[in-house]
Amino acid sequence: MRFDRSGGVFCHVTSLPGPHGIGDLGNGAREFLSFLGDADVDLWQICPIGPTIGAAGDSPYQSPSAFAGNPLLISLDRLVAEDALREEELEPVPDFPEDRVDYERVREYKLPLLRTAFERFDEHATADARADLDAFREREPWLADYALFRALSAARPEDVWTEWPDSLRTREADALAAARAEHAEEIRYHEFVQWTFDRQWRDLRSAAADNDVSIVGDVPIYVALDSADVWASPEVFRLDADNRPTAVAGVPPNPGDDGQRWGNPLYDWESLAERDYDWWLARFRRLFDLADVARLDHFLGFVRYWAIPADVDDPGAGEWRDGPGRELFETVERELGRAPFIAEDLGFEDRRMDEIAREFGFPGMRVPQYADWCQEGNEYQPMHYPESVVGYTSTHDTDTWVGYYATLPERQRDCLRYNLGVDDEDAIEWEIIDAVWSSEAIIAMATAQDLLGLGSDARLNEPGTLGGNWEWRVTREALESDVADRLRELGEFHVR
Repeated sequence: MRFDRSGGVFCHVTSLPGPHGIGDLGNGAREFLSFLGDADVDLWQICPIGPTIGAAGDSPYQSPSAFAGNPLLISLDRLVAEDALREEELEPVPDFPEDRVDYERVREYKLPLLRTAFERFDEHATADARADLDAFREREPWLADYALFRALSAARPEDVWTEWPDSLRTREADALAAARAEHAEEIRYHEFVQWTFDRQWRDLRSAAADNDVSIVGDVPIYVALDSADVWASPEVFRLDADNRPTAVAGVPPNPGDDGQRWGNPLYDWESLAERDYDWWLARFRRLFDLADVARLDHFLGFVRYWAIPADVDDPGAGEWRDGPGRELFETVERELGRAPFIAEDLGFEDRRMDEIAREFGFPGMRVPQYADWCQEGNEYQPMHYPESVVGYTSTHDTDTWVGYYATLPERQRDCLRYNLGVDDEDAIEWEIIDAVWSSEAIIAMATAQDLLGLGSDARLNEPGTLGGNWEWRVTREALESDVADRLRELGEFHVR
């Protein structure tokens, strides 16, 4: 195994406390790290931290970049502290809700302030600051294409890039050079924003290390079609001569459902193999520059993937194709060393997937909400977790534990209470936390919502729906010392 027996808390950055409508990289994040330090947990798991767009419901899994950071996470207070903004420029602060993110109002408030900070930098930055930004440009080769992509997208807000003029869509050199000249200021703005995000994130990661907390990042296997990644690296994806997808991602129908058509473009794994998986290596390098551990979303897709013709809406019209399998991870290990990955292996059984995870020491995932509590030996019951998994109380895609328990059929509830040795008088959220912490799972992970015993109204995401997702936030008052104390005592008792 690549991990020690440990415990952690899952809470996305947007869900943290903060004064400006959304969790950010400022004092609220440091207070949360202090809470984790008091709880003596080892890991803080987050969702992807890339930019989000309103048209995709602000899902962090549908970002316009697999490399960039989300501008909405930049702390305005820290910009004030370094004289990039003035305190009075933050006023008046809108009356944001403390327990939810209103993304559009946050954009309306924060983005003009980031623009002000950029304009001040563009006019008055010191030589050292400009040199630092130049070094960032040099260090991050994805930045130039990302900044140009965002500038072009801003100039044509009604279009995805596949609807741009042919010369831009197919990246003709003269057209790109002309676009860089025409949109030079907008490009510099996006470079400045990413440099600012990068500096604030590195400071936060240093604060995490000071609290002996490692950050678990997240790697969505697919990227959005309307992204800088697909536009800038068409050779990495299965596109036609006009740089439009020939097939898209999804999952096939299963008993009881019609399957799903996700719509993400698919990778050209044969081309990537010829290039020694250079794009994926760059992605992983960037990720491990920002996080200590990475969860590989939809791990099955690296072994086999469901390909749906791009011009067909029916997921059932797809077919299984082979992914790169162990060859990709052999390349990663050769180039990056023993990368600390967690394999999201939920929902599908596949012998080759299990063999690769076992061969490379990637723990899988177990979530007790998937358990049949009346089935003896069910693999999702915490008492049956092997060492080679990460045990979760809930995830970003499930209900909270309290919400799940409230809707559980009575027979399943009776079996659950029997298996956990509890009754209705017990705080059910702490009973499942105790069960996961006491299991053999190498890592035990609880969501912030489960630590606080919150119901379905605190659910972060309901897959397959738009609106109301990714909005929940924890308040400062909820991060009480008695919660941290109880989690610390549980970790000590179960040697995590």
